[in-house]
Amino acid sequence: MSTTENSMSAEYKEAITHLLFQLADDDFLYAFRGSEWLGLAPHIEEDVASSSISQDSMGHAAMFYHLLEDLGVGKADDLAHLRPAQDRNNSILTERVNGEGYYMETPQYDWAYQVVRSYFYTQAKKVKVDSLCHSSYKPVAEVAIKVKMELYYHKLHWETWFKQLMSSTDVAKKKMNDAITVVMNDFGDVFSFGNLKPKIESNNLLDSEEEMKKRWHASIGPVFEALQMEEPAIPNHPVMNGRNGEHTKDLDEALLTLSEVYKLDPVAVW
Repeated sequence: MSTTENSMSAEYKEAITHLLFQLADDDFLYAFRGSEWLGLAPHIEEDVASSSISQDSMGHAAMFYHLLEDLGVGKADDLAHLRPAQDRNNSILTERVNGEGYYMETPQYDWAYQVVRSYFYTQAKKVKVDSLCHSSYKPVAEVAIKVKMELYYHKLHWETWFKQLMSSTDVAKKKMNDAITVVMNDFGDVFSFGNLKPKIESNNLLDSEEEMKKRWHASIGPVFEALQMEEPAIPNHPVMNGRNGEHTKDLDEALLTLSEVYKLDPVAVW
């Protein structure tokens, strides 16, 4: 049974609002970190491809923010650009820097980290989007169907990179394995719903945290088996949980850049 705003209880609205902020903030930060690779990717074709993925992801974030606007939470652009770090619900993984340095100066970014983060995140996003297609909240289900069409190509892109680098030189394999360790250290809150877990799950907005973790493992399992690698484990208890507003200084710095232009002219459309 679908739920519309007119028939929505206070608990239901709280649950869908919190979930939409998670989805929107994740893609907003993930797209930003991806955009920092513009001009720095390994070759020109990848520069174009990964930039396109970042653009798509920012578009997905915009759709989720607009659903929040439709719920009366606030103006979509304001929700994206003006909320402080402690009000954000993105996962820790999406806010992490790409490496040392600033992208406009002398960055020393880690492409292995970009590949692993993007592959694991995209697989997790696909699991969520597949589930959202059957959400009790019809507007988010309709958006999920649109997102799913683009997500297929994102997943294929990063899975191809992952396989190629893990089948390459010893140096490449070491960098990839090191990146897997770093990414998984931050993966504990990716499938978390935070403090509103009971309300989100009981209102059938999408599948449970536990079920989606199982599906994520099932989706990457064949790749790891083919590469003769041990599948990484998702931490049971994240050190920090971005779903509850716990964040690193990386997020503060990212938001300064993301909101700089918007604050100059809040009337403009981002």
